[in-house]
Amino acid sequence: MDPSGYRALADLVLLTHVGFVAFVVIGLLLIAVGGTRGWRWVRNPWFRAAHLAGIGLVVVQSWLGMVCPLTTLEMHLRQQAGDPTYTGTFMAHWLRRILFYQAPSWVFMVAYALFGLLVLATWIRVRPRPFRSLSGNAPRSGA
Repeated sequence: MDPSGYRALADLVLLTHVGFVAFVVIGLLLIAVGGTRGWRWVRNPWFRAAHLAGIGLVVVQSWLGMVCPLTTLEMHLRQQAGDPTYTGTFMAHWLRRILFYQAPSWVFMVAYALFGLLVLATWIRVRPRPFRSLSGNAPRSGA
């Protein structure tokens, strides 16, 4: 594959990564607002489970000292294209680049964990609807 192909794949991975971060961050905001405004879709159990799993994955990776696989893949593809790469985590890189903010890795680990706790708090405060059974019938209360 030529460098432009690797570069295009790296950009696609970067867009996927940005989309994942947006899903986790904006998703929490929408759940909080939707919970107070009565938006039914924010109680969708599949959306909520995916949201909780997404931040859970980030928290576990940070506790284990792992770099996100999307970051690793993007950097590999950029290296194959002959482009410059960065080290460390995706969030640390972009915060440095956009906000000129640098922090030790433990700060990000704590931030991810606190954000994960916020997601758990919304799970309790804005309860998702129960999952439906495979037959398509929702569980009945009081039956």
